[in-house]
Amino acid sequence: MENMKELLHSKRLTKTQKVIAEYILDNASEACFMTSTEIALKLGVSESSVIRFSRTIGFAGFMDFQKALRKDYQDKVLSISSSITVPSQRIAKQAKLESSADYINRHFKNAAHNLEEIFIQNSIQTFEQAADTIISSKHKYIAATRGNICLADYFILYLKQMVPHVTMTTTTTMSPIDHMCNISQTDCLILFSFPRYSLQDKVTAEMAHDAGASIIVITDKPSSELAQYATVLLTVPVDSNTFFNSMIAPQFVSEALLETISHKAKGIEKRLDTIDKYLSKLGNY
Repeated sequence: MENMKELLHSKRLTKTQKVIAEYILDNASEACFMTSTEIALKLGVSESSVIRFSRTIGFAGFMDFQKALRKDYQDKVLSISSSITVPSQRIAKQAKLESSADYINRHFKNAAHNLEEIFIQNSIQTFEQAADTIISSKHKYIAATRGNICLADYFILYLKQMVPHVTMTTTTTMSPIDHMCNISQTDCLILFSFPRYSLQDKVTAEMAHDAGASIIVITDKPSSELAQYATVLLTVPVDSNTFFNSMIAPQFVSEALLETISHKAKGIEKRLDTIDKYLSKLGNY
């Protein structure tokens, strides 16, 4: 079934149809078991409007739409929202959801759904703005904690090969505060933060914000604790069907942002030649 969020922005939908779509999107657990008459009464619209809505979005009638809606909801039920942040609570939730041993297929469905959400939640222009901000900043600081560090490590490896003055703020000997003590309004912070949000991430964002630096926040939703500090906000869900977040979609966002930068930054070829010259002496590629 076509994603309901996409339909909300479709020019094919009338004002009444958008009301229906919004209700179904916000109340999927109830709407997928309601009849067209019940939905119409709930919203104060005609039953024919509900039926026409089903046909407008590509179904033969309301019954076909309802079947697809139930299947879509069932797939989502098998995922654990990132709003449940405590690992022990997530593993307990996972135990309640078990209906088969088809773990890999469910993980694939979760990852695919998270990936689909990327370009629903973010425009191409947002990626462009983030890339321009990073390139134009004098110093680039990258921050993340615990399970999110894998994203930061990947990002810094390739960003350093494209632009100068890139610093990882998380090391064994120093805190982000030590690394960012000289941050200013000419600099930027790239911050990866997903549930459970770290207090260290928040303090790091506060420090950059107080210094007047630009902040690119990559997190799971606009209401996350770090979104308020963002100069540029990229949101991507990390829902999974186990106790840890799924990082497949955030990894894609990282790669998409890096690719955008690679088309804009100058002097990359010379920088890569220099890196390769000395790496070849080590045999470490």
